[in-house]
Amino acid sequence: RGLRDRMEEAKFFFNTDCGIKLEARVADLSKVLLQAKLGSMLNKVECIVALCGWFGTQLDYVENEQADIMRAARLCKADLVSGMVVEFPKLQGIMGRVYALNDGESIAVGTAIEEHYMPTYSGGGLPESRIGALLAIADKIDTICGCFSAGLIPTGAADPYAMRRQSIGILQIIRKFNFNFKLQDLVVQSLAAFNCSVNEVVLKVMDFLQARFQRILEEEGYAKDVIAAVLSANFNDVADAELRVKALDEFKTKHYFEALAATFKRVVNILRKAEMKDVLPVNAAKLSDEAEQHLWEAVSDVKAEAEAHVQKQEYEAALLAIANIRAAVDGFFDDVMVMAEDEAVRSNRLALLSQVGGLFRNIADFSKISTQ
Repeated sequence: RGLRDRMEEAKFFFNTDCGIKLEARVADLSKVLLQAKLGSMLNKVECIVALCGWFGTQLDYVENEQADIMRAARLCKADLVSGMVVEFPKLQGIMGRVYALNDGESIAVGTAIEEHYMPTYSGGGLPESRIGALLAIADKIDTICGCFSAGLIPTGAADPYAMRRQSIGILQIIRKFNFNFKLQDLVVQSLAAFNCSVNEVVLKVMDFLQARFQRILEEEGYAKDVIAAVLSANFNDVADAELRVKALDEFKTKHYFEALAATFKRVVNILRKAEMKDVLPVNAAKLSDEAEQHLWEAVSDVKAEAEAHVQKQEYEAALLAIANIRAAVDGFFDDVMVMAEDEAVRSNRLALLSQVGGLFRNIADFSKISTQ
């Protein structure tokens, strides 16, 4: 009897809901408070629409993708004010798809509305459609950036908006679909809708996302020092960072890796101590020591090859090429005083080391590699 009553209620709500199109419900989202500092659910929809528009400037769309994603973004939360979802909250998204198809929307739009909540739990399934995937990213990054801008940052004991799960969802979706937009650009674009110190919050959000990605890779069995080295070098492109982790993890199995890592680690530490962050030009005419000249020749010989491999994301090949200069770097350290008293000589030698560091700086930060 109880089950029959609930089914009758559901039937009543469904029939009643079908009399009002999703489009007509969007305005009512202004009455749904998302959070005191973040405004209404309608404000959130406007942010999601803006982000989906931005995706169109970053990715190549096909056929009706642009129109479908913008339409799905507009309607994605409309079912929250339907009688069915108010009575049965776990049906959010599902009823959005059903009502969208009932209204004559495309299958792509309906599917994206349902998929944009995915994953709905830790380890849950990811969207299957590109439109659903992008809509899911827009929804989740808006929540994360909105909360961070309002000071609602997760702690060890509390994460009421499930931002850890949502950030993992963003990263896993990007990996699944191999989206190549820059993560920091996405965060900046999302934060534009909020009244906050953008630069400061961007760093916090990127650190939060990086910590989640590090955890994902650790659980997949990659070495912690390899992950730290790669993500410290550059975490802006998730798919690219994963390629570099795989390459360095494989490269670490080489018998000469530890000695090579120790050499490059020394280069990085000297440059860091000298506060030299950029790759500077070398005055080859002032390289008077034979070891200096030999290192400069070695760097010059391998630079074009290494850069070509990096451009093609052939990171293991790039590391193998760079490994060829190790003997020249060791000879340089054995025979040359880097921090010479003559300022011009010292600066030129540091510039030479910056050229060495520049070969691998966009692949990994070797100072993070554990060596004996």
